[in-house]
Amino acid sequence: MTGMLASVNSLNESRLILNTSVDIIDLKQPEQGALGALSTETVQDIVQAVNKKKLVSATVGDLPMQPELIFNAVSKMADTGVDYIKIGFFPDGDWQGTVSKLSTLTEQGHKLIAVLFADTQPDLNFIKSLKIAGFSGVMLDTMNKVKGSLSKVMTVSEIKSFVRIAKDSGLLCGLAGSVKEHEIPELLKLEVDYIGFRGALCHKQNRTAQLNIEFINSILSHFETEMTV
Repeated sequence: MTGMLASVNSLNESRLILNTSVDIIDLKQPEQGALGALSTETVQDIVQAVNKKKLVSATVGDLPMQPELIFNAVSKMADTGVDYIKIGFFPDGDWQGTVSKLSTLTEQGHKLIAVLFADTQPDLNFIKSLKIAGFSGVMLDTMNKVKGSLSKVMTVSEIKSFVRIAKDSGLLCGLAGSVKEHEIPELLKLEVDYIGFRGALCHKQNRTAQLNIEFINSILSHFETEMTV
């Protein structure tokens, strides 16, 4: 069964989501990039407010792929008590060195999710390295939000390949990237673990605007329909 992830940028937005059937509350600051991070203080406040009523994930920011830098950011975020920590794998930099460094944290039980960006033509074979390093999951997102949704920057065949490799590796598998409501039925057919949203939940479909409960409920209806099929 595919779950729904909703990204929030504040304590107030997290409280709004808490009263819905959304599965994962994702913490990030859209104004600071594809995976802009909230302060650890804000994240900690939200974790305490959610109080384990839902799963909580958080991003560590749009950081260059430098092992020590990423390791320190993830370690700091881990101290907030979030369930999952999302790390964006941006073009260039030391991907292999980064996952090797982060394996220390996965060995300690921290659940890490790698975010690959569809519009950067990522090497899907790298997913195998994530499994070896003890990552809990991997997701596809888009880095440039003006280029269009995930389905516009990656073919259905490529998305299916990502899903197959992730599942074969025994990793949680997620999709996101400016997903539009009309695209949900086709993505649900892929049977991923979750699909993430931000822009589609906001006023005027603007990811930096505030969440709109009507849009949230409209998106949720697709997941609730799946449960009854």
